[in-house]
Parts: sequence; C-alpha cells; structure tokens
Amino acid sequence: MATYLMFGNYSLDALKQISAKRTEKANALIEKYGGKVIAGYALLGKTDLVLVLEFPDNAQAMKTSVALSKLLGISFTTAPALGFEEFDKLMVDV
Repeated sequence: MATYLMFGNYSLDALKQISAKRTEKANALIEKYGGKVIAGYALLGKTDLVLVLEFPDNAQAMKTSVALSKLLGISFTTAPALGFEEFDKLMVDV
C-alpha cells in the first residue's frame, strides 16, 4: 500500500455539518475504496484538515478524493508521499 496525504478545506456548508457521525461516514467511504486511515488532523491556517491515508494505487486515492468531496463538501488536494528511507533508496542512482 502506498501513502497519500489529503489536504482539505471546508466550504461554508461543510462547516455547519461537522460531527463525529460525518467523520464515521468519511472513514467508511475511505475503506470502501480500499483505503486505510493512518492519521487525521484539524489545522489552523490556510488548510483546514490533513489526512494520512494508505491506498493500493493512485486510482483508488483519486476516486476517494472525489467521493469525499461529494460526500462532505470539502475540497481535497491529494498527493502521494514517500517516507525518507524509501525516497533515499530511489535517489541513489540519480
């Protein structure tokens, strides 16, 4: 499984619907698309949320990003992430 970071920003309507039940729905949707939640954080500043997730591939991460936006009214930017150890191994012959 690959690691992905999802950065989210609430719409005005999404802010009004914040609840633990909605978070449960989001977690279920992530699992439906083959993902696993590693961590999630609410932030102060330009970005409202960050999720650390694992998915089998880019297609599942992309589907989940769009499905979560539709479900929650939160716009997400999704990026694959490599740990430093894996990154260092890839850069050996560059």
